[in-house]
Amino acid sequence: MRLVLRSCRTPANGCPSTSCAPRQLSLLQATVRRAYENVPHYRTALDGVGFKPGDLQSLADLSRLPFTAKKDLRDNYPFGMFAVPRTEVARVHASSGTTGRPTVVGYTKRDLDNWADLMARSIRAAGGRAGDVCHVAYGYGLFTGGLGAHYGAERLGCTVVPVSGGMTERQVDLIRDFGAHIIMVTPSYFLSIVDEMSARGLDPRGTSLRIGIFGAEPWTEAMRTEVEERTGIHAVDIYGLSEVMGPGVAQECVETKDGLHIWEDHFYPEIIDPVTGEVLPDGSEGELVFTTLTKEAFPVLRYRTRDLTRLLPGTARPGLRRMQKITGRTDDMMIVRGVNVFPTQIEEQILLVEGLTPHYLCVLTRPGRLDELTVQVEAAPDLTDYTTPATALAHRIKDRVGVTASVEVLAPHALERSLGKAKRIKDNR
Repeated sequence: MRLVLRSCRTPANGCPSTSCAPRQLSLLQATVRRAYENVPHYRTALDGVGFKPGDLQSLADLSRLPFTAKKDLRDNYPFGMFAVPRTEVARVHASSGTTGRPTVVGYTKRDLDNWADLMARSIRAAGGRAGDVCHVAYGYGLFTGGLGAHYGAERLGCTVVPVSGGMTERQVDLIRDFGAHIIMVTPSYFLSIVDEMSARGLDPRGTSLRIGIFGAEPWTEAMRTEVEERTGIHAVDIYGLSEVMGPGVAQECVETKDGLHIWEDHFYPEIIDPVTGEVLPDGSEGELVFTTLTKEAFPVLRYRTRDLTRLLPGTARPGLRRMQKITGRTDDMMIVRGVNVFPTQIEEQILLVEGLTPHYLCVLTRPGRLDELTVQVEAAPDLTDYTTPATALAHRIKDRVGVTASVEVLAPHALERSLGKAKRIKDNR
């Protein structure tokens, strides 16, 4: 089991130290050369800016390379971005393709081995140990979550329960009957599982669960508090995206719960201004960009994740930089009468109003010339007065977020439940 991370010290500004940078530079140079020589898209893109692989002499030179966007992956569907012959690709994953062609990613056997190592490393950083029963409720199949979690938990030495998503009643039964210690799932679906426990008269704090590793969607500190108070478990964040690898790109450590340490021996992060593309210094909020350092089948150069965060010095893992919890995405930002609003901002206010649950939907309409925002949110099961919390939430959104919103408090379970990533915005404009 190869779980040892090569140590490197991080100076106060959070940038990789001189002891770490040479190895990153060597890996980066190899990645750029592999992409240039084997992927026509990257050869054309780099030639277009007059950049040759030999021009990469420092980590700072990375900023001279063009970005990779999801559109580039879709335009080269299905295998045009692969850097190895198709016969060397051991597995493919893909996005759902709900907004167009799916994005297809490939893995060699070594890529899969590295992925399992990184997921094992992540689960251990979250507090998991060999012998723990790990309940995997991420979706299996083309989505990277289920299989990524599965093989990482096996690599760590856990007993894996490969439940996948759905069948919420059965999820509760198996957690209870198999004595799960760890659950890996989206935070929104975990709350649905907890609701099912409560509906059946089971105490969510009385289960064997002690760690929840939550990812695939942004979630707030208020959501963490809600989960931990209701269940008594440690709720920690995991980050990844299929275009870069899958889950396990970065992991929050259970000792500190203060952001996600990036596994920088495999992924090089940057923060850019989402409008200008300028690289921002550590500590600045902006869009997260990743370049893979070890991927063979599917190297990715400066991939724009659309996730908003900032880079900070390491804490629990001092040789690595941390990324702050994702605060939103540039592509799920709502602009309501000139004000930028993210669903996580609405969620923070919901969780501060007594009698409301974290199950909500932001509905955008334009009945006249101006946009209008309606927040639909479910009431707690014992709530009888819907007017008071609706008024309180509307005031909080106006005062703290800066937009006027109508609030509709709905009966429990009125909103459709998601078995994967929660849908937070419905745009009817």
